[in-house]
Amino acid sequence: MNNNENTNTIQEEWYWIDYLRVFATFGVILLHTAAPLANQYGIVSNYDWWIGNIYNSITRFCVPVFLMISGALIFSKTYNSTNDFLKKRVSKIIVPFLFWSMIYIARGIFFKFRSGEDITTIDVLKFIFLKLVTGASVHLWYVYLIIGLYLFFPIIGKWIHGSSLRDIRYFIIIWIITIFVQLPFINSYFPKINLLYFSGYIGYPILGYFLSKTNGSFWKKNGFQLLFFLIGSLITILGAYFMAIQKTGKYQSFYGYLTPNVLLTSIAIFLLFKNRLSFKSNPPALLLFFSKYSYGIYLVHLLVLWILRMVGVSQNFINPIIGIPMTSLWCLVFSALIIWTVNKMPMGKYISG
Repeated sequence: MNNNENTNTIQEEWYWIDYLRVFATFGVILLHTAAPLANQYGIVSNYDWWIGNIYNSITRFCVPVFLMISGALIFSKTYNSTNDFLKKRVSKIIVPFLFWSMIYIARGIFFKFRSGEDITTIDVLKFIFLKLVTGASVHLWYVYLIIGLYLFFPIIGKWIHGSSLRDIRYFIIIWIITIFVQLPFINSYFPKINLLYFSGYIGYPILGYFLSKTNGSFWKKNGFQLLFFLIGSLITILGAYFMAIQKTGKYQSFYGYLTPNVLLTSIAIFLLFKNRLSFKSNPPALLLFFSKYSYGIYLVHLLVLWILRMVGVSQNFINPIIGIPMTSLWCLVFSALIIWTVNKMPMGKYISG
């Protein structure tokens, strides 16, 4: 997602990363377009919920793939020092993040005044502080996540550069075990071994690096990749449904990024693009345009979805089978144009994303 991770600075055979980044960017917009339907089982019609659930389920790979791209690119480079890495990476994502956070916060304050709520300057300052701490918009949790990972990357990077692929595979195997151990029917029977050090989102960047360096024949079989994606998606779709009809309110647990089903779809998408597009020629200019501004698109896209909804364009302005992807495509285009416009303004390249 982060446009600072420019694939052109790595290797020409990494052009597939641009395709994958744009695909994941569209995927996250599609996910957020479908979410209002998928998150309202029993409130919207069964038909609308199923369409929302299917679109939501097949796009859960987007965040893991963003992390895998980051790992593949960042861990393939060396940095002079930790300070060098932090200056080049963290600083470039924080400024756009703060700028767009303030835009979302300003929208929230506007609606407070518009509703007639009696708020003081102190209330406004508290609101700003709270939103900066907890997230000015629901999708910005990812930026807090990536900042935390970036702080750890210099340490992980040194380990990776001093390790063999077999060592890295060892870490990944245990990390995958931690994902399965979280499942209730496994956790009850698993020894109380503390695997905390191997758990969490850090596994996805390491997995992305590992898969980018692995060229075994098994990983190149497109049939396996499509099968992984199909199995993972079906588990997500049907798991969410069976949990929903139990009326426990826990059906969204199948949408979690640290679940076996989403892990399967993420690996499948990553390898499909890597193996099918690794040695293609330079991507089209339009694709590079969307890839370059992918981080900014991510930051602004929920604002654009809100604007589209205000003018009557949303996930179900027509049949949601068509309405969800159509709204998502418009959102992608308008978001990219907004970021491109801001980028052309004085100092815009520092705040656009």
